[in-house]
Amino acid sequence: MADLAEEEMDNPTFRSDTVLSDVHLHCPSKRHLMVRLNAVGQPVFLSYFKLLWSTEDLASGKHVREITAGREQQSRSGDELCDKDRSNVKEEGELNSEGVEALLDDDGDLEVVRRPRSASDLQAEDLLRDIVCPVILMKGKEDAFEDEEQECTYSGVVKIEHTMATPLEDVGKQVWRAAFLLADHILFQRDTFRGCCVLELGGGTGITSIIMGAVAKRVYCTDVGEDLLAMCEQNVALNKHLMEPGGGEIKVKELDWLKDEFCTDPEAPYSWSEEEIADLLDHCSVIMAADVFYDDDLTDALFRTLYRITHNLRNSCTVYLALEKRLNFTLRHMDVTCEAYSHFRNTLNDLENLQDGKMKYTVEHIKPDFCQFLVYERIEQL
Repeated sequence: MADLAEEEMDNPTFRSDTVLSDVHLHCPSKRHLMVRLNAVGQPVFLSYFKLLWSTEDLASGKHVREITAGREQQSRSGDELCDKDRSNVKEEGELNSEGVEALLDDDGDLEVVRRPRSASDLQAEDLLRDIVCPVILMKGKEDAFEDEEQECTYSGVVKIEHTMATPLEDVGKQVWRAAFLLADHILFQRDTFRGCCVLELGGGTGITSIIMGAVAKRVYCTDVGEDLLAMCEQNVALNKHLMEPGGGEIKVKELDWLKDEFCTDPEAPYSWSEEEIADLLDHCSVIMAADVFYDDDLTDALFRTLYRITHNLRNSCTVYLALEKRLNFTLRHMDVTCEAYSHFRNTLNDLENLQDGKMKYTVEHIKPDFCQFLVYERIEQL
């Protein structure tokens, strides 16, 4: 059995149903580490996602415009620095004919003299955005992160364990753009969420809940699958420094949209206690979900879950839904379509038009033109 497992690791195969996230990863550590294999043999990577703010900014309540202005000034300084270095290179590279002749050896070959790197060169290089490349580290647990923790500033990154490619049923183990978009909105409107009790549906790796945990009082991050929830819990532990300044708390729980009740079996991992269910129903004022609309049956199940939970909440609630419209050419339509998004919109319209005498839902589109607080590629389809 061991020999077979080693052979499969040496010769990986990609099936036709493999889904790959195309998030462009950037981080200051310049590395992207495979730290272990999960319970089903999938490689698990550790990525550092760069933040454009710090925990001190959140704790002090510094205004968004102040932070943004500071970033723009730093960017302009970097541009001026690069321009200055380029002019220096040009000046040093402008040689007359006598200077060229001085660089020739006895045989007439040109001797290339390399200019030593100045401190300004190193400074300018630090201002550039580093693209992360995968590097295999080792199998291990928390001790695998010790060296990495020494290399990055806690307040400057979010550390996330995730996979690179999975079957469709495991896409929650990957990182998707809409999670970053929703995280940006949370940071842009953080005063709105400060002190709230929040529920995330389909939390996946937990990155959006982690950002929310930096400003909210309590976040219930939910999904299904023990392996996925264990990864999410590990990510929460890796980023506890983000929650500490504001005293936020994140609880990782199972919530299956295909079931009508919360899992309360004390023997089951990530089950709910009666106190936690009561706390959620009594205090939850925000529900959020990011990039969970890719399967029509799951979309229907999500909206049924939304209706059931909001119907039982004591207070009114705002639901934030973020997604990426994925365009595909289909032979059935002989055109570029976005069927998953179309089904989502139709279901959302049905919810808004619901007239059962119990609940009233209103839908508002939020333009994604707010500030960007995390380093990722914000595309038009978000």
